[in-house]
Order: sequence, then structure tokens, then C-alpha cells
Amino acid sequence: MVADRAGVSRGTVDRVLNNRTHVSPEVRARVMEALQETGYLPAHQFHQNNLQSSGSTPIKLGVLLPNWTGHFRSEILRGIEAARTEFEDFQVEILTEECQTDIPQEVLELIDHLLSQGIQGLSLCTPDAPTINAKINELQQKKIPVVTFNSDLPDSGRLTFIGQNYHKSGRIAAELISKCIPRRGRILAAVGNLEFNGHKQRLRGFQERMGELNFDNSQIHVIETFNDYQITYRKILEYLQNNPETHAIYMANRSVAGCTEAVKTIGKKGEIRIICHDVAESTKLLLEDGSVDFTITQDIFQQGYQPLVFLREFLQKGKTPAPAGVSTGISIICSQNMDNY
Repeated sequence: MVADRAGVSRGTVDRVLNNRTHVSPEVRARVMEALQETGYLPAHQFHQNNLQSSGSTPIKLGVLLPNWTGHFRSEILRGIEAARTEFEDFQVEILTEECQTDIPQEVLELIDHLLSQGIQGLSLCTPDAPTINAKINELQQKKIPVVTFNSDLPDSGRLTFIGQNYHKSGRIAAELISKCIPRRGRILAAVGNLEFNGHKQRLRGFQERMGELNFDNSQIHVIETFNDYQITYRKILEYLQNNPETHAIYMANRSVAGCTEAVKTIGKKGEIRIICHDVAESTKLLLEDGSVDFTITQDIFQQGYQPLVFLREFLQKGKTPAPAGVSTGISIICSQNMDNY
């Protein structure tokens, strides 16, 4: 059936199946199409044969993770594992490294370590530092594509970015808070690390929208907590003790429990409105008991998975993604709809 459909001999089909020589590219393509149409090969075996017959070579992809733990890390790793499983039949090997700090020099050293292992494409989330941007530009010159995820490096030569529209998510947070507090209310904005573009964009969007809603910038106090529970708890507690009239807290970082514990310590649970991001299991509990009012979600799984898909398609298929990248969506969650996430 395959031979008849492709208009060739059974011997030619056998040569294609076994990746033997003396078959023209045009004939090979006809046979591969017939194999797929007749269902002669299972889908994964068809793709493997097609990859081998097209002359594609095995590739190595690297992933560099920030020193973030909890829900972010588990979801990113789940996305990476999904890509690894999907690519088993496509000769793709995925190597991962994790930073222990936010220091740019460590990022550069880990990139070099991945390069020494022969990676041909890189997915990463790092601070937006000049030395890191320069390194990405260097990789671009060497034809090694880089995809950023979660926090972009917009001034670098990266191929594309996968993540939320953080500027917009910050504006949404402002919209929510503006509906919950008096017009002259005082707001504390806690961000993780302003060296990360994503955190910076969230804060910028938040401040921008609050200004449009006639809240003065002097009403918003900003602190950095570096996504650390103890730092978050200590800084927020100190601020609230000195500013007991605070009406709302915008948590643009991940140590939400540190914030809610500080609010409980001063006896203001349920009085101070709290808006945060993401929907870890711990955040669901805080929503359920009224410690947090709203959270704004993003698809972190896709941020682990999609960069590897783009890199594989770019290197093995020559398919170039749009430079603007992919937005992983925005949803507003409260205690009444969190079971959907």
C-alpha cells in the first residue's frame, strides 16, 4: 500500500524505512508522506524516521534557572520535564543549571558551564544586567539562540520572550486596589528584586495606573524584599508599625506568607487589603482564610515548556518565533474561584 501510494517499489520503501542511501530527497518525501497517510508507522516512530531522514542532528538545549524556590520552581521544572518527554524521539537533550544568588557573575559562569557541555540553544531567567545582556549578544553572534522566560532582557539579542505582560498585570493590581481603599489611602508596594525586568515592569505598571486614578505617588511606598520570607516579614512589619494608617499592600514578589504574617502580628488581618501574584497552594490557603484578597495568576508551566519548544523548532526546523514572544495570560483569582487553578 505504501509503495503504491508513493509510486515506488517496495524495495525503495524498505530503503527509506531503514535510512539507506540511493533515494532522492523528492522520493524520500513521497514515501514519508505515504507512510504517514497509511498509518504504517506509529506517530512517534514516523517523526523519528522523518527527523533522521531529513539529516537533522542531535541537539543540546540549556536552561538556566534563578534562585527561586516554591511554586515557581516546581512549575518551571514541570514544564521542562514535559518538553524533555515530548522531545525523546527528536534527539534533543536538555541540561539545567540553577543559580544560588542574583549576582550577574554567577549567571555568566553558569552560562559558560552549559556552553562547555555543548549546548546549542539556551533558555534563561536572570537579572537585567549589562554584563548579561552583553553575553547574550555574544551568543547571538555565535549563532546560539537564547529565549528568556518570566523576566525579559529586552535590550539583549535574545530570540524571543515567554512570560506574562507584567506591565499590564501591575496595572490590574492597581485597578483592584483603587476599588478597595479610600482615595487618600496609603499603599505599601513590596517587590522582589528590581534588577529583574519582570518585577520592574509590574511596579511601573502599578504606579502608572494609580497615577491615572488620581492617587499621588507619595501615597505609595516601595520596598525590595528579594523574595525572602524573613526579609519580607521584617520589612513589612517595621513599615506597618511606623505607618499604622496603611490601607493596602501590593505584593509584587513571591513571599506572600511573610507579608500576611506581619499583618497578623499587628492585628490588622482583614483590615489591610492585600493583592499578590501567582496561585501556589499556600496562596490558596491565604485566600481561603481571608489573609489575601486577590491574586493575579500567570502560566508558569508554559514558561518552562515553551522556550524549549521554540529553541528546538528554531534549531531543527529553521522556524523563527516572533521577537515579541508569547504572553502566558492573566487571571484574577479570589477565594470564590481559586478551585479552578
